[in-house]
Amino acid sequence: MTHQRTSRYSRAAFCAALVGGVLAPATAVASPAAPPPAVSCASGRAGLAAELSRDITAALKGRESTTALAVVDHRTRTTCTLRPTQRVDSASVVKVTALAALLWDAQKTHRPLTPRENKLSTAMITKSDNDATSALWDQLGLSKIKKFLEAAGMTRTVPDPGGAWGLTQITAQDEQRLLSLVTAGNKVLDDRSRAFVLDRMRKVVPDQRWGVPAGAPGDATVQLKNGWLERSTHGWRVHSVGAFSGKGHDYAITVLTQDNRTMDDGIGTIQAVSRAVHEDIGPATG
Repeated sequence: MTHQRTSRYSRAAFCAALVGGVLAPATAVASPAAPPPAVSCASGRAGLAAELSRDITAALKGRESTTALAVVDHRTRTTCTLRPTQRVDSASVVKVTALAALLWDAQKTHRPLTPRENKLSTAMITKSDNDATSALWDQLGLSKIKKFLEAAGMTRTVPDPGGAWGLTQITAQDEQRLLSLVTAGNKVLDDRSRAFVLDRMRKVVPDQRWGVPAGAPGDATVQLKNGWLERSTHGWRVHSVGAFSGKGHDYAITVLTQDNRTMDDGIGTIQAVSRAVHEDIGPATG
């Protein structure tokens, strides 16, 4: 593939790169690595914040991934963050944003999704279908997507001006904000819209159910979406976002990674962090 600036990529070229290639960077010069920040946790349960901070830090030790994360457990009033406002290429996790924006737009005219929109939305989330995503992204247009981001309070999320949805700049903080909107009542997404998003996230196909579900309690209901993209700088971006509910569970995990040498390296980092989080906060009793 000929290297050229990302801004010159058409949407079709970007989608092709998602499927089987390396997307060329805006520049071939990598930035110097900054000293890693510390995991920051707070909790309403005595000792849990220190436990999570220690175990997440241990899970990341020795890994090359540059990791951003956000954890919220409503049951124990617990939060954890690491690089919460660092922007990274979204890859396919932005598909949850696309679906939420579509439903939010439909709500304004009090209409259900059309059969076409329903079919495309289902394929976009459950199978991570790129063509379906492009069709819905183009239908919405950047103006409606930006208006949804404003309404949702996702202030640090920036869509690619050229329309390459997978190059949307996202943060762990904003992804966690989106998960909160689809899991609890709010004025942005009504109950019907939230149920639709969660239903599709529950039905992600088996070979894409890696990432944050690793180590989840067996009685938890899992809703997730993953994304992966390789570029010539910062290597593989591998992300996973998920919400865990039912049987007393009420928490969400966002893990975004880049600088992975392989996709499996990114998955390994995400799953190590997720196992630590589930082990510490997953039990619904105690």
